[in-house]
Amino acid sequence: MKKILSLSIIVLLSLQAFSKAAYPQRIPKDDPIEFTETWGYVMSDRMEEFNSSMPITDLCHFAVSIDCYGELDTIPDITKIPEDFKGRKHLVAICESRSLAHFVLDPKYGVNKKIIDDLVNAAKDYDGLQIDFEIIPKKDSQNFKTFLKILRKKLRKDQMFTICVPARLKEIENDIFDYKLMAPYVDRIFIMAYDEHWSTSSAGPVAGLDWVDKIIDHSLNTIPKEKIIIGIPFYGRTWQNKSLGKAWYNSGINRIMRENKINDISRKNEVAYFEFKTEVKVRGYFDDAYSLVQRLKRIKNKDLDKVGFWRLGQEDPLFWNYVKTPYESEPLIIADK
Repeated sequence: MKKILSLSIIVLLSLQAFSKAAYPQRIPKDDPIEFTETWGYVMSDRMEEFNSSMPITDLCHFAVSIDCYGELDTIPDITKIPEDFKGRKHLVAICESRSLAHFVLDPKYGVNKKIIDDLVNAAKDYDGLQIDFEIIPKKDSQNFKTFLKILRKKLRKDQMFTICVPARLKEIENDIFDYKLMAPYVDRIFIMAYDEHWSTSSAGPVAGLDWVDKIIDHSLNTIPKEKIIIGIPFYGRTWQNKSLGKAWYNSGINRIMRENKINDISRKNEVAYFEFKTEVKVRGYFDDAYSLVQRLKRIKNKDLDKVGFWRLGQEDPLFWNYVKTPYESEPLIIADK
């Protein structure tokens, strides 16, 4: 994985990456930060967003899903991963609804064992399997733990078994994703330290740095340090101060027309309609190279050596100047594609 770039190429790629920004960037003054493990997620239909030169030790191929029949739907093709990537390759499995998770996890429906066997088979050519079931009914808490336990036993001993869990600041009573209870079943726990603010919440950072500090402290108090991967976001979000795209009572329609001084309507095929212009204020929060480096420093200062990125392709390309792994003698500079 060792890559050596000439100074001229490094400068050129840096300028290419820098020139993409729409604002004057604050350039970190830090040296590259080394992590033993760097986990990056790549979408199965967007493999072009991954570059083997990225300082990634563990590539997570996202994702195989479970359909309404209790069968695996579209298993990512491991041969799509570039041959020159020398790190570990992990298959990620997702289950995207509460009712489907119950159907899959509760043994009484008869698909539980088949799903486990199918996942083991789907991951046979990978170095590991990761479970990313984020919506699980409370009554299936024990079923989920049993599911993980059986999967661990059926995977090869040389395969890694990992799980994604939501961010927690403290222990929650009867928590389905109790860190302490999850830890014995898996080799790594990927903590999704993001979505402090989300699409329907008030506007704010996807993951405030002080908020992430609390997540790290809680994880260190509940999980063996060697199993912790702190996930950081590459994406940003925007919020607007008002949304007018919705269904209305007739009284509401008349109210909004009065508020916007609409005194007449038009009709199309006899159906009334109106139009008006209004001002909407938009606020966006995002991470660039500078804030991402601050995250890395805080993680490293907590004596953690594993970090993960959701997801490759969404990042400020300048960020790769500040990450290194033990496999590299020099930091890698990746230009935007």
